[in-house]
Amino acid sequence: MVLGFAATGFLGAGLFVVLADASPGTGESKAPLQVVATNAGGTTKSSKKRVVILGVGWGGMSFLKNLDSTLYDVRVVAPRNYFVFTPLLPSVTSGSVEGRSISEPIRRIIRSKGKHAHFHEAECIKIDAKNKRVICKDVSEAKVKGKEDFALEYDYLVVAVGATSNTFGTKGVREYCHFLKEVSDAVKIRESIANCFESASLPHLSTEDRRKLLSFVIVGGGPTGVEFAAELHDLIHDDLLNLYPHLHNDVKITVVQSGDHILNTYDERISKYAEQKFTREGIDVKMGCRVLGVQEGDIAFKVKSTSQLVNLPYGMIVWSTGIGTRPVVADFMEQIGQADRRVLATDEWLRVKNCEGAYGIGDCASIEARRIVEDVGYLFKLADKNNSGTLTTEEFVETIEKVRQRYPQIDIYMERQHMKGVLGLLSDATKDGEHSAVQLDIQNFKQAIAKVDSQMKSMPATAQVAAQQGEYLANCFNNMASEVHDNIAPEGPIRIRGKGRHRFQRFQYRHFGQFAPLGGEKAAYELPGDWVSIGRSTQWLWYSVYASKQVSWRTRTLVMFDWTKKFLFGRDSSKM
Repeated sequence: MVLGFAATGFLGAGLFVVLADASPGTGESKAPLQVVATNAGGTTKSSKKRVVILGVGWGGMSFLKNLDSTLYDVRVVAPRNYFVFTPLLPSVTSGSVEGRSISEPIRRIIRSKGKHAHFHEAECIKIDAKNKRVICKDVSEAKVKGKEDFALEYDYLVVAVGATSNTFGTKGVREYCHFLKEVSDAVKIRESIANCFESASLPHLSTEDRRKLLSFVIVGGGPTGVEFAAELHDLIHDDLLNLYPHLHNDVKITVVQSGDHILNTYDERISKYAEQKFTREGIDVKMGCRVLGVQEGDIAFKVKSTSQLVNLPYGMIVWSTGIGTRPVVADFMEQIGQADRRVLATDEWLRVKNCEGAYGIGDCASIEARRIVEDVGYLFKLADKNNSGTLTTEEFVETIEKVRQRYPQIDIYMERQHMKGVLGLLSDATKDGEHSAVQLDIQNFKQAIAKVDSQMKSMPATAQVAAQQGEYLANCFNNMASEVHDNIAPEGPIRIRGKGRHRFQRFQYRHFGQFAPLGGEKAAYELPGDWVSIGRSTQWLWYSVYASKQVSWRTRTLVMFDWTKKFLFGRDSSKM
């Protein structure tokens, strides 16, 4: 069961998969746009559905690993040639784990897919939804002048490019703050910490100068910000202060959180424990604060409850306050009429709305499940078989049981209201509570079922969600190709506004819980329901789960070796 637990949610750049073929086209760059041949040798046009892949994150990696590449002509295009186990990025900032230990070369995975999949290190700069192709750009330093851009056409487009850090338009964030989305970000943070300590050790600096250099600020009290604060505290107090004992009284760690609590998406017990632990360890947690701006050496924020303005000197800032839209996705959304959104809108089958043949998974997309109130008229007509204008209790129960698969919010609502059956939905529609002889008109029917939509919530932006979406979509693609040859019958829920059934079952997310490493060899773990575990034993569970979830034995071995080195020799503070 432990091996099945999913890792906690930190997402890096995602994957962008497109099924590709080559045909002549005109580019939008200054030089003529190069169109890539389908086969590696560029000699034969493939008869399979067309494939191209951009990016290698959790959703895309899961899709690629589970896709039967013999059924499609698959292309992978990404600006980096490796997959990153992003939940361990905070550990890289402190040196607990090395960056290469959590990175798996994408070509190793491509090689396992055989000759039907190919990788190109490039960046997607535009999705041409009208002509069903993507424009890519060579991002390497050894590029051929005049041939930087090329185009790849697609039949199916799987958008899983991840997201960027959200600055909320705060002035100075891009210029002065560190982010934590990539291995390169973690390496820069690690180097910046060492720089602050080395500079603070110079003999000519005043106490004020040293305290400013050793003031570390983390903006954002979510999982990433809290774990980084814990890793930073352990690095400083377990290792660096042994090397810089004269700086012991000058170090300060501050967490600035806009909400009333840190880890506010976790169980309240975990949130309170984390706050109390940070307070005991001297980490200053400032909650209910809104950052106004960042400038060199100084961050300004306002305390919401008192409207007090605070200016806090810093030596290093890490910004971890949510996710933003990548430019290529924003441009794509504008083309398909979703410009007013923050992420791509998909249906329950992960199909991008208003764009045929396109799918969206991971941080860059969000599922917009159909509300049951939108289909009240159709559902009432489906139930009213004799066209009497009213429904009996039996007709109501039969219809709701039939459509529960289509509307997952029904089961969620019934579970949270502790209902034993769908008859419980009639409580608000009947005055005396007697259901046996009730006759429901369309208004009573709407009143009975409309309340279930209140349980609809968007899924969290975690590695867990993206990986499950990738696996689900790959299985759909595999079955789509098989249907052509085997005439497989549709297996999804019944169509409310049409006849027959949907082709596949809708995507269903299964939550396996979430970890919150809190430093000092202690962690918290929240399981679905009301079960919470906090302490040292939970930290060892964290070690076992994260080791088991590595994508290869190579990275699994390297990570475990890094942890062993940390316990035996401490963290390395060298600048290299």
